[in-house]
Amino acid sequence: MNKKKFMAKTVNTYTYEQIINDLSAKKYLPLYLLYGEEPYYIDKISDFIEKNVLSEEEKEMNLTVLYGKEVKIEDVVSEARAFPMFSDYRVVIVKEAQNLKRTFDKIEYYAQNPLSSTILVICYKYDKPDGRKKYTKLFNEKGVLFESATIYDNQIPKFINDFCQDKKIKIETKAVNMLAEFIGNDLSRIVNEIDKLLIVKPKDVDIITADLVEKNVGISKNYNASELAKALGQRNILLANRIIDYFGKNPKEFAMPPALSTLSNYFLNVFFYQQLQKTENLPVDSAANRLGINPYYFKIQYLPAAQNYNSSKIREAISEIRKADARSKGFGGVFSDEDILKELVFKILH
Repeated sequence: MNKKKFMAKTVNTYTYEQIINDLSAKKYLPLYLLYGEEPYYIDKISDFIEKNVLSEEEKEMNLTVLYGKEVKIEDVVSEARAFPMFSDYRVVIVKEAQNLKRTFDKIEYYAQNPLSSTILVICYKYDKPDGRKKYTKLFNEKGVLFESATIYDNQIPKFINDFCQDKKIKIETKAVNMLAEFIGNDLSRIVNEIDKLLIVKPKDVDIITADLVEKNVGISKNYNASELAKALGQRNILLANRIIDYFGKNPKEFAMPPALSTLSNYFLNVFFYQQLQKTENLPVDSAANRLGINPYYFKIQYLPAAQNYNSSKIREAISEIRKADARSKGFGGVFSDEDILKELVFKILH
């Protein structure tokens, strides 16, 4: 086979997309240090390298997967220094490398002069290496340093939509919100649940619906944070309190942080819509598109709140949500999530 050159190192910060694009173009670097609190992207990159750099025949003699719990850092260096057999490259992947934390400094000696024929991939999950250490700077200079940080709650819907788009499947906005609120920012679990839904959905259906999520993931389509926001927007006191009561009786279906994030994003979008109306007097559809929300869904979910609350009251609602978030984290005393929500709903509605 033709020898592939390692790509020239020109940047110090890589996104997930950049790394995958370079790997797809067979532009390899000798060192990859993948770290951070979110394991999803670390696994995606290491799996891509494991599956695609070597042919099936080459893998037998040139692919080594090590686990931090089972090896010493000297074992990693020894494997990395071995030459490939009947292949241009040797791939060494170290999973659970955070278990080598106490002796990881010793990787510096290899990183000073890594073999051009070895692709060493370090998966350092739920933690980050010491940026002051020389090995960190060496990986940065000669390879890839990639941090897979925990994504914010308000980024989860976009992740779900993008993932479904990649899978060439549509998904209802309500279904997106249900998954985001129920699962939170555990990306691996979100992906697993969507993959399950793709298996169980009827073959002639090209969309993931709220009904499908409710039936197979165990999330109520009528009692969730999005429905609570909608009830508040409509000033539906009875429904809002029913939803809170449901949360209290079914705590496994409710998580406070993503619920408060949903409410906060809801009222922020209403506030931004009101400002657009004041400054540009945009039609509803145009304003919804500007906010990145489906116009049909916007009219059902957000428009009632924009009509029922003035800007001052919307600002008060956002402030109360932030106070509720602080109380849920123990500031000002210990309160149950149900009591915090009851107080929040009362202050928003009155």
